[in-house]
Amino acid sequence: MEISIMTQIQNTKNDMVNVIDLFRFADRIDYILMFIGICFLLIMAAGVAITQVTFGQLIGLFAEVKLRENCHRHRQTFSIYNSSNYVCPPGININSISYVELQANIRKIDSGAGYEFLFVVGVIFCIVLDIVASFIVNWKLALVMLCILPIIMMTSMIFSKIISNEEMNVLNSYSKAGQIAEEVFSSLRTVLSLNGSKFEQNRYENELHSTTRNSIRQGAVFGLFAGWLSFSTYLIYSIGFIFGSIFIFYRNNEEADLVEITIVLCVFAQSMTLFSFIGPFLQTVSEARSAAVPIYRLIEAENDMGINETEIWNESVTSKKLINTNIDIKFDNVNFIYSSRKDISVLNNLSFIARAGQTTAIVGPSGCGKSTCLSLLLRYYEPSSGRILINGQSIKGYDLKQLRQTIGVVNQEPILFSTSIVENIRFGKENATMAEIEEAARQANAHTFIMQLPNKYETLVGERGVQLSGGEKQRIALARALIKQPAILLLDEATSALDNINEKLVQEALDRAYQGRTTIVIAHRLSTIQNADHIYVLDNGSVIEEGTHEILMAKEGSKYQEMIKNQQVEKLDNSEDDLYRGTKVEEGVNREINRNSFPSNYKQPLDTDKEEQNLLNERSIIMRLLSMNRPELFYLVIGSIASILNGIAVLFFAFLVARTIYQFAICEYLERRHRILTASFILASMGLLVWIFRFVQYTAFAISGSKLTHRVRSTAFRCFLRQEVAYFDRPENSTGAICGRLFADASAVQQMSGTRLGLIFETVALIFFGLLSGMLLSWQLTLIALSPLLLLIPAMYMSVRVEMWLNRLCDHARGQANMIAVEAIHNMRTVKHLSAERIILNKYSEHMTAIITLYRKYSIIFTIPYGLLWVIDSITTAFLYLYALIRFERNQFTFNDIIVIIAFVVFVMQAVRSVESMSKQIGTSLSSIKTLLDLFDRTPTIDNTSIEGATLVHFGGQIEFNQVKFSYPTRPTITVLNQFQLKIEPGQRLAIVGASGSGKSTVTHLLERFYDVESGQLLFDGIDIRQLNILWIRSQLGLVGQEPVLFNLTIAENIA
Repeated sequence: MEISIMTQIQNTKNDMVNVIDLFRFADRIDYILMFIGICFLLIMAAGVAITQVTFGQLIGLFAEVKLRENCHRHRQTFSIYNSSNYVCPPGININSISYVELQANIRKIDSGAGYEFLFVVGVIFCIVLDIVASFIVNWKLALVMLCILPIIMMTSMIFSKIISNEEMNVLNSYSKAGQIAEEVFSSLRTVLSLNGSKFEQNRYENELHSTTRNSIRQGAVFGLFAGWLSFSTYLIYSIGFIFGSIFIFYRNNEEADLVEITIVLCVFAQSMTLFSFIGPFLQTVSEARSAAVPIYRLIEAENDMGINETEIWNESVTSKKLINTNIDIKFDNVNFIYSSRKDISVLNNLSFIARAGQTTAIVGPSGCGKSTCLSLLLRYYEPSSGRILINGQSIKGYDLKQLRQTIGVVNQEPILFSTSIVENIRFGKENATMAEIEEAARQANAHTFIMQLPNKYETLVGERGVQLSGGEKQRIALARALIKQPAILLLDEATSALDNINEKLVQEALDRAYQGRTTIVIAHRLSTIQNADHIYVLDNGSVIEEGTHEILMAKEGSKYQEMIKNQQVEKLDNSEDDLYRGTKVEEGVNREINRNSFPSNYKQPLDTDKEEQNLLNERSIIMRLLSMNRPELFYLVIGSIASILNGIAVLFFAFLVARTIYQFAICEYLERRHRILTASFILASMGLLVWIFRFVQYTAFAISGSKLTHRVRSTAFRCFLRQEVAYFDRPENSTGAICGRLFADASAVQQMSGTRLGLIFETVALIFFGLLSGMLLSWQLTLIALSPLLLLIPAMYMSVRVEMWLNRLCDHARGQANMIAVEAIHNMRTVKHLSAERIILNKYSEHMTAIITLYRKYSIIFTIPYGLLWVIDSITTAFLYLYALIRFERNQFTFNDIIVIIAFVVFVMQAVRSVESMSKQIGTSLSSIKTLLDLFDRTPTIDNTSIEGATLVHFGGQIEFNQVKFSYPTRPTITVLNQFQLKIEPGQRLAIVGASGSGKSTVTHLLERFYDVESGQLLFDGIDIRQLNILWIRSQLGLVGQEPVLFNLTIAENIA
């Protein structure tokens, strides 16, 4: 159906798929890779759990008497277990590859089912194994600390549902804005000729407001969720400390000792801290689960009447085959009602027969059901009642794919795809040879004009066939229908939109195509069906008259006779105008194929301006982004303060945990109980504060990020409208590619300026104050502990750079894939009647395979630095313990100093690793931002929204082309107009005629200033058009194209 993805999303209920369904389309290789990655994750998680157990033992042993005897053994164990992490992290990213990508929603699925999903899985594995270890060490204390877990899980499920609803609201609200963008850029010349840029800009911005509101609400809800997780962490520790002190009291009964307590507390510290840092990653996974809903429903969607379209994908045919000739078609008392208009009956007991080898014409007023008959025959829908028979057998008994392959269809508005002429014809027969293609073109009267083109059959026709005239498109569409040698030919007013000359050329081709085929013709011009073998006249969905042309004309007062007379009157009334219209074969759009087209292997060179802008580095990109966010400075400051306070709270939490553990070792019971109760109360109170800080942080960054995204999308839309028409002639700037950028690139901006920015601020604060605190306690231990940062920062930088580079390499393939997807969905009826679903998918997959290959090739770059970091970190930590032990034995360090510094280091490194895990996504966001900045900085050769230039107060209407020379920017070596001279006086009516590609439409394009002349002058009342205001120029011209474009507005709004 001719509906966009945006419509599918808009009609989707608020819901989300389960996590497993994110991988429902994975193949065997994908599952093998995921299995390998998860196995490595399990090994890594086990290493982390054992590490934390060993760490807890070491802390406990520090507090006990047997330091020298036990610490050395545990240091060795610690180093050995952690070194296993070297081979584990590379497995994490083994599945961070796009499976399928369909517009921006698939990018969300890609993120949520890739690296970030595996990071969440890794954290969950670590938490589960940590909890298991804590139960093994002391199940009573572990059970007490887990008592709040059911409440956490329940509230998490509630929050997850709310977040899913909010995410779907965001998608649904943007779908309307996305539809406007698709509509505008697919009909850009019409918008520009009507000076409609400002109107469309306002229409687009109005729809963005609801998206912004929903995004802010979503961020606030997630802030509440993240705050709740943090509060739960603090609360669990409060409970753990209180009951830990109670267990210590019963130490003499050996129910617990200090080592067990410290192990359980350290293990829970690791688990809950990791849990508190996965907020942004959980948000990405939640967005992916929500984004999958409309995509999966689109995939699973069936036709209104339950037709099984999956038959199209079957390579073999198991049902009864159609014969190739002598096909009789019979409609037997067929009734039909469209599901979207159930109150209107389109067909009422319709019965007629189309005999084998004959031409059957169906005529009647608009809305009588003519086209519906063809839709039913092609099985787009099923009849409400009655039967459609082919050679006496119900149409349902035939294989759907073979049925459509047996039928050739030529519509009133031929649909061509944005590829070469040869590929467009090959859509009719996938394995067609070049000889078959040329023969089909000859039969359609298309071969001659194709061979006159510079690139002949390899010529690209442009988006929606914009490079061709109406007659040329119709003939190529006919060649596409004829190449599969159909036994049935369906023509839906195939010549009604053509001028006289093109109609004659197409009609000659059709007359030859009729021979030997069962043909059904729906005609507006009754002169084209006078030679039909049988004519049916329909009215209100039923046959009211039938017979040959002569029989129907012989019936006085017949409906057919009345229609003939009406058309003769119209023809007489318009005969005078025809003298002026002449043979304007190619009105309205860019039709000069031999000048404004390029071969199918053509690659557009990069803009010089764009190459200069590529010198922007990451720092300048971020600074530009922050400068664009200046209106939301207040919210940025509030969010930054909240993030910094959260970072400080983590340090204070680490300090308090360390000090509380210290109390276990040195205090008497009463004093210990008092101090631990005080610490537990402080922890719970801090949890409430952190909950508030998290909510403020997420909400503030949601406000700033959403408003920035609104501004970026609005600016990008306006910048696209500013660009010269030649910019959109390039294949990489198709409607699908542009709409994809508006959604995906702007979404990347929101991710970078939202939760991720908050986490970065929090981590920076944590590192800064952690270093400062550590330096005050012991600068030696601090430098040793944080030495891995010297390797981590370059590793993160390399990951970001590689991701930006990969995204730039993949941009072209993504743009081409988006273009194919948008074209296929907008022209789904054409795809269906050609049975071209597999061809479209293969072409789409070619571009996606290129992206997958790149990521498979370079994904190791993301993971090796991360794996090395774990090894170096482990070795450094082991050395830290050795150094601390030596200084402790010499009474140079106190137990308090050691435990506090180590606690600082553990929490700081966990936060840093969380940011490092986002380096791939940061690189993607920076790449998208850079693409948008390139667009913002680009200066168009013709600014379609410029207010500069003069306006003529008294415009007489004189137009003069003075020695004009012109070539299209995409084909500068081919001259279209050469020393062109033409003068049009005020009040004159001028007809421009000529062969296809002679430059007729180019004159119109220059008058509308879609392009500028290379030399010479185009004068309005003696003034060069380039000195005049472009908006004023277009306000003086009224352009009516061959194919009228109407927008999804009311009739009044379309006219206004």
